[in-house]
Amino acid sequence: MAMISLPTEDCRIEDYTLTGTPLTPRAPSRPLTRTAFAAAHVVSDPLRERNPWDTRPAVDWEATLAFRQGLWNQGLGLAEAMDTAQRGMGVDWQTARELIERTMASARSHPMKPRVACGAGTDHAAPQDLRDAGAILAAYEHQAEAIEVAGGQLILMASRAFPAMGAGPEVYRSVYRQLIDGAAAPVILHWLGDMFDPALKGYWGSEDIAVASDFVLALIAENPAKVDGIKISLLDQAHEENFRARLPEGVRLYTGDDFNYADLIAGDGKHYSHALLGIFAAIAPAASQALDALAGGDLQTYHRLLAPTVPLSREIFRAPTRFYKAGIAFLAWLNGYQKHFIMPAGFQSSRDIVHYSAVFRLADQANLLADPELAVRRMRLLLEINGVE
Repeated sequence: MAMISLPTEDCRIEDYTLTGTPLTPRAPSRPLTRTAFAAAHVVSDPLRERNPWDTRPAVDWEATLAFRQGLWNQGLGLAEAMDTAQRGMGVDWQTARELIERTMASARSHPMKPRVACGAGTDHAAPQDLRDAGAILAAYEHQAEAIEVAGGQLILMASRAFPAMGAGPEVYRSVYRQLIDGAAAPVILHWLGDMFDPALKGYWGSEDIAVASDFVLALIAENPAKVDGIKISLLDQAHEENFRARLPEGVRLYTGDDFNYADLIAGDGKHYSHALLGIFAAIAPAASQALDALAGGDLQTYHRLLAPTVPLSREIFRAPTRFYKAGIAFLAWLNGYQKHFIMPAGFQSSRDIVHYSAVFRLADQANLLADPELAVRRMRLLLEINGVE
């Protein structure tokens, strides 16, 4: 087996011998019993990138769409232009809109006819122009219209504009009521905790999670037929289990809990969560094959496949959690889905070499290094750039 010297948390260099047996990507053998969206990243084109901190990102569209094709080939749906795609953190709405349009065109020609849901937000508008409910609603509607024209399902992304103006529940209700009722098809709501984006602290008009939960459950109950589900990313398993038990019949809980997804998706015997997860883009073979086993009633295989991915996900999503996108792109590079490790706005610099070394080890242990020789070669390049001989 291959061996590589990797830095550790206590600043030592330690030899590591790879032990994983790479999973081979494949389509599910049966219809899945959980709806699973993988939130995918954007692949930069470093040769065309200019002033990455100050200008629109240059996108390698061929590699970006090929990555999505790989997810669809494994039976996964796609959550497009979400925070994993660096919305508001290197990717602007103009780029996101082109991404959505290209992705929807690609999905229509894919033989598995994958589900694609796309993030509608307010990030094209300047913060100073989003000072009241009417302005926020108009911004959402601008993006929602573009997504529906392209053929995508709406995910109503959490907007920084609400907390920025100190919005109370009545403002949220005014905006969301019109968005939900006016959508062409049932929408997915989006509750992203401040560990993912500090600017979203106090979403739904309260910093008390119980109060916020009561509000959004009441909002859904007013017209549940127009709500496909709600994605919750609070990294709190007990809260999610309690919340999903209170949802109206037919409304899905899409877990965004990248720490506890394995148990939440398996369920408690009465309720279970579906998935809308950034980590699923990084662990697609394990996720797809585990969901396939679950659909066949094989919980043992489900947990055998997913259990090793949980430590990997916890490392990728470790605090500061908002930098998790770097780990997703890093694994895509290690596994040959892109030729470089460059991200929009130079976001790869948001994590350190010790973190990347930990991700490497854990990906191997989860059987998720597709080509170990390639992964070792690329990891050594990154180590050398970071001064690790």
